[in-house]
Amino acid sequence: MSDSKNYDIDSILKEIEDVRESKSLPIIGPEKGKILDQVVNNYRPNLILEIGTLVGYSAIRMARLLPDNGKIICMEMDKDNAAQARKNIERAGLTKKISIIVGDAKQTIPTLNETFDLVFIDATKEEYLNYLKLVENKLKKGGVVVADNVLMFAEKMKDYLDYVR
Repeated sequence: MSDSKNYDIDSILKEIEDVRESKSLPIIGPEKGKILDQVVNNYRPNLILEIGTLVGYSAIRMARLLPDNGKIICMEMDKDNAAQARKNIERAGLTKKISIIVGDAKQTIPTLNETFDLVFIDATKEEYLNYLKLVENKLKKGGVVVADNVLMFAEKMKDYLDYVR
């Protein structure tokens, strides 16, 4: 059984979306969130790595769709954002599915021993290629990488886009 069965996750996501409006939080939001939901539903990952967690919005979205034994490892550089993410994740009842590592992903990714089904990148735009190269050997065969904001910040991540194309 999921540890989220007695929690209203949709209400928590909506609260975060409302805070986004007032505080200009750069979360993926409901529209792009639905695309992320489709990816999770289509590929059915058990283990996800999220690079750039902010306040936990996308982690909560993904975790609610995982099987009971599914897990997400989140990386967040800012300790205050990580603390808020932990609060939101706890309120969503998803602490058994989501863990957060605070630190620079470029230094923490190499310390991971897991192999991931899905990697979601939504962090420092100029570092996307570095993140990708660090996770390539930690991605299962047939694994998926989802990168947010590649059109909006195409100039900042030209090296990443050239590499994946």
